[in-house]
Amino acid sequence: MPDLWQEAMDHAVSLARKAGEIVREALQNDMKIMCKSSSVDLVTKTDQKVEQLIIASVKEKFPTHSFIGEESVAAGEPCILSDNPTWIVDPVDGTTNFVHGYPFVAISIGFAANKQLEFGVVYSCLEDKMYTARKGKGAFCNGQPLQVSDQTDINQSIIATEFGSNRDPEVVDKIFSNMRKVLTLPVHGMRGVGTAATNMCLVATGCVEAYYEIGVHCWDIAAGAVIVSEAGGVLMDLEGGPLDLMSRRVLAANNKTVAQRLIKEIETYPAQRDDAPLDSKE
Repeated sequence: MPDLWQEAMDHAVSLARKAGEIVREALQNDMKIMCKSSSVDLVTKTDQKVEQLIIASVKEKFPTHSFIGEESVAAGEPCILSDNPTWIVDPVDGTTNFVHGYPFVAISIGFAANKQLEFGVVYSCLEDKMYTARKGKGAFCNGQPLQVSDQTDINQSIIATEFGSNRDPEVVDKIFSNMRKVLTLPVHGMRGVGTAATNMCLVATGCVEAYYEIGVHCWDIAAGAVIVSEAGGVLMDLEGGPLDLMSRRVLAANNKTVAQRLIKEIETYPAQRDDAPLDSKE
């Protein structure tokens, strides 16, 4: 039986490389920065240029496919995952890193059909690391197979998370409270490189046991979810159920033992779903 989506995945890898070239070139030039929801929720012309490149190329090659992109949604497009083959794209994951020249910036391209993720491509373009995974066929970085850590002891683990872009004092207090609970389990350490997609890939490589965050979007985690699961990891909702791509919550871990231990400690808080009706969004 032919692989229906291999051509699409090959195209995604090619697009990610082209997008990475745009990002690297932009770092040599002045960047025009704008703000989305707040003064710390940044978008650059590069984010928009990369997304437009990907959309145009996908529409030309796969005209019947749908698209969910960070900048398109910010501009008012609906964020709806249907049964139709759908590309879920973050053109520059780690925009704040990009703006400051902090060396972790990723292009994240996930792909779903019948609401099931089929492949993920994450290109950490400043490191020149291409992470790829196809459902049922394993996960790779620059062609080398990936395998999650076999650590089951939370006390011997490194956990990744992020502070996000919400600066509401109550939310910030909850973020720090959760970090304190995890850190004092104790764990070996807590890390975060400033991009959800790269954090998930680090779980897949085995150097980090788990990554959790509240406030992420589907385009941040769609590609990474395939890479983690194909590297042998688990994906869960922070409230204990299976991962819900639109819930704004994610827990990616090397195994269920580590994941469930973290779920016991982490207190969730509301974040509006990605697929909430447009008229209900601020």
